[in-house]
Amino acid sequence: MTTATTRNARTGFTLRHAQREFWKHPSPWMIGSTLVAALVARIAVGDWQITDAIVPVVMLALFPFFEWIIHVCILHWRPKRLGPLTIDPLLAREHRAHHSHPRDIPLIFIPWKSLATWVLPLTVAIGLLAFPRLGMGLTYLVCIGTLGLAYEWTHYLIHSDYKPKTALYRAIWRNHRHHHFKNEHYWFTVTSSGTADRVLGTYPDPARVQNSPTAKNLHAEHQPA
Repeated sequence: MTTATTRNARTGFTLRHAQREFWKHPSPWMIGSTLVAALVARIAVGDWQITDAIVPVVMLALFPFFEWIIHVCILHWRPKRLGPLTIDPLLAREHRAHHSHPRDIPLIFIPWKSLATWVLPLTVAIGLLAFPRLGMGLTYLVCIGTLGLAYEWTHYLIHSDYKPKTALYRAIWRNHRHHHFKNEHYWFTVTSSGTADRVLGTYPDPARVQNSPTAKNLHAEHQPA
């Protein structure tokens, strides 16, 4: 029995426990329902072409960079003042709360209000309007739904009591925990072992990075611009 397996057995928290908790929250159901609807529609439409095989390959290659951009530009958004208004989206507010309380399970998931009001509608609109064929757009929706569900599951699992048992998951787990507990300015990807971070310069040697005083209190040293 490996060290991680022994630790999981000792804490009593298994993948079965993780799955039960995961499906208690709205975002997996919302993303999962979108995925199922897209898959049913894709099978019904038919019209399979070679581009339907290219779409998932391209999306798998780009998804770590998509995660990086969303994490840096939206989740780590600094509140900004525009006259009497403060621009501070729900996703950014919830993510700051997540950094403050990384063990608070509901804060781990994408806020359901953001999913309902713009994330899922925009995603569906892109699938239906931005592709030259309906079938290709539905293939995109199946892929993004699968990747979105994988993101939610991976992010939840990292913050749960489940400990790594494989080298790949251990690398993903370690990077994200560095982001939360060492320095919030690095290690932005969640579902990969740091491909985008390496390319974009946010994958330093942890031994050379100072612990950040604001890792659990994002932007604490800044007032809204």
